[in-house]
Amino acid sequence: MSLPVPDRRVVRAARFDAEVQVPVAIVGGGACGLVAALMLHDAGIDCVVLERDAQPSGSTALSSGFIPAPGTRVQHAAGVADDSPERLAADIQAKAHGRAAPELVRAYAQAVGPALDALQARHGLDWVLLDNFLYPGHTRHRMHALPQKTGAALMAALQSAAQSAGIPVLTEALVDTLWLAQDEDRVMGLGYRRPDGQQERLGCDVLLLACNGFGGNSPMVAELLPEMRDAAFGGHVGNDGSAILWGRALGARLRDLGGYQGHGSWVTPQGALMSWAVMMEGGVQINARGRRFHDETQGYSEAAVHVLAQPGGVAWNVFDAPLLALAREFPDFREAEAAGALRRYESVAELAQCIGCSVAELQGTLGAMGVAPQADGRVFARALAAPYYAVKVTGALFHTQGGLDVAADMRVLRASDGLPLPNLLAAGGAAGGVSGDAVWGYLSGNGLLSAVAGGAIAASSAAAILQRHN
Repeated sequence: MSLPVPDRRVVRAARFDAEVQVPVAIVGGGACGLVAALMLHDAGIDCVVLERDAQPSGSTALSSGFIPAPGTRVQHAAGVADDSPERLAADIQAKAHGRAAPELVRAYAQAVGPALDALQARHGLDWVLLDNFLYPGHTRHRMHALPQKTGAALMAALQSAAQSAGIPVLTEALVDTLWLAQDEDRVMGLGYRRPDGQQERLGCDVLLLACNGFGGNSPMVAELLPEMRDAAFGGHVGNDGSAILWGRALGARLRDLGGYQGHGSWVTPQGALMSWAVMMEGGVQINARGRRFHDETQGYSEAAVHVLAQPGGVAWNVFDAPLLALAREFPDFREAEAAGALRRYESVAELAQCIGCSVAELQGTLGAMGVAPQADGRVFARALAAPYYAVKVTGALFHTQGGLDVAADMRVLRASDGLPLPNLLAAGGAAGGVSGDAVWGYLSGNGLLSAVAGGAIAASSAAAILQRHN
């Protein structure tokens, strides 16, 4: 489901009158906006967060809530002592084939670890390290999560921290207008609409766009991501492209609009996510012909395109009892199982009947596992053993990775000369990310990496702007 294409305006005026003036206004109450607000609070700077929904959630609440970070206290305590921002940056660029913005890669890799440590030390977010498997493209165990291992838990923790800090989060406030000075690109404030239709204004010295990508804007997806035009959308419908629409209106530069996170393990018809850890540890994807069709260890993002290219746009995730035990460690899988997604078969013949393929073809596919490297290069440590488990999946679009082009300090850049606008920042889904311009460039966790690191950097930059002008 998508919302109507939004009307987002930029108004230039000689003056802007608002009843309330704040140092920093933040559009978007997801992970990026709340992290920025918490960091501003720690620096003694007042801000207001404006959130369109009645309850902040966004893409973060729909994610697994996993954040890659090197050099954290939690990582060191788990015995991972040889990770570094440089190693994370190298992994990001390797996945993106060198096409990720190098200055952002460096900035995010350096900022995310200290940000997680600060959120733990100052705001009580109790991170755990996921160290029982490596996600695609990561060369060290660096994926952090809250104990619940869900994005909803992450959002709840950030909201609780913001409430405890006394940070104003104005919900049901749909920002539709940015006000800029008549003769310069300085933001003066914004206009927002309340549920009853009333229009209100808020003045600010610095504005941070932490709002969204464009995955919920069907015409924009069709324009910029035609291969995902008909794909299921597993993200938040509020991802309506507001930042890009404002950017186009004010003459900002845009970047990597072809980049996005897909997922090749969207459970159908239940509409739930199945963890890719099962694929990484020996599970396979089988099409209607009983064959594997890609190297599953390359990544779940590009897997979306591979799955959609199969007959009927579907595949079967096939695994066995040890991998089922791993899958059940993840709440998303348990929810999918509770909804009836999991099927059990005692033999290859029964599994083939479910898939609708030749028994001989499927036996050949499964029998080749653990014997020799596959044609696509994947090496299996062992073959799957009966009983077999299967989950029907399709490819989905989760969130986009392109957006406003920003400098390493999150200031938005003009299209005309590449220089930063004086007091407009963008981060998280509103900004171009570090996945390059294609689906295969997405390294696991890049979305929340951009949100958390970008939010922390934006808070520091907002403080610097305010200091220069006071």
